[in-house]
Amino acid sequence: MANLKDIQRQIKSVSNTQKTTGAMKLVSTAKLRRAEELAKRSRLYAQKMNQVIAEIAGRIECNKIGGIENCCFQKNDNPTMVDIIFVTADKGLCGGFNIQTIKAVNKLLKEYKEQNVKVRLRGIGKKGVEFFKYNEVELFDAVIDLSSKPDKARSDEFIKTSVEDFKEGRTEALHIVYNGYKNMITQELHVNKILPIDTDGFDCDDVQHSSMLDVEAENEEKMLDALVTRYVDYNMYYALIDSLAAEHSARMQAMDTATNNAKDMVKSLKVKFNKARQAAITTELIEIISGVESMK
Repeated sequence: MANLKDIQRQIKSVSNTQKTTGAMKLVSTAKLRRAEELAKRSRLYAQKMNQVIAEIAGRIECNKIGGIENCCFQKNDNPTMVDIIFVTADKGLCGGFNIQTIKAVNKLLKEYKEQNVKVRLRGIGKKGVEFFKYNEVELFDAVIDLSSKPDKARSDEFIKTSVEDFKEGRTEALHIVYNGYKNMITQELHVNKILPIDTDGFDCDDVQHSSMLDVEAENEEKMLDALVTRYVDYNMYYALIDSLAAEHSARMQAMDTATNNAKDMVKSLKVKFNKARQAAITTELIEIISGVESMK
């Protein structure tokens, strides 16, 4: 029979855990509200920027003989070196949030390895960085305090090397892999090929009839070149913001589940305690009765 004091100790321990996970859920909920609003505003900006780039690039592709000359739009079907940037959290206790990103990165690494393509892996976030270091996967660059506190200047500095190397021909592709925010209960994995920018979807008829901008033809190439840098920089920054919102969402759900599980365990332990106490009382009554009977 279980010792009553041991069961009481377990009930107290699980109850304390329940209070901790409940408090962490409330903290994550409050942080999520702020991060969610920032992610929504940033998403609108990113979508508009991508739309403007697509229009200008489409106009050049459809109207200029020879198409777009900018190297950031030159497709390469047989790359020899690519950059992969992943974003994970600096902290744990957020369910499968980090492992989903890590699995996506491993899948991409495997695909490129099968094609004999060299990969420079660059990491943001303590959990992902520690995972790949533990598994002896070489990291070209790593930072562990940016995903929890997204900063535009530091984000631009981090991705600057990848952009310069792509423009100078040292790499032929740039991917950003992260787990993004979809809604309060769902995260969405993103494996985005940032460079080169895809031009396969351009429809010349649509480009001619859906112009948003009044840009002189001779200025289009200059504007496109300036926008590409902003496009890459902001996609990196947006990935950090979107990932942070998704992290708080995942942690809120994980702590909610942990709190409910602790609550169920406390109920189960209380039932166990009551049964043990009843058994102890019954045993004592039997001993008393037996003692009285033996004295007759």
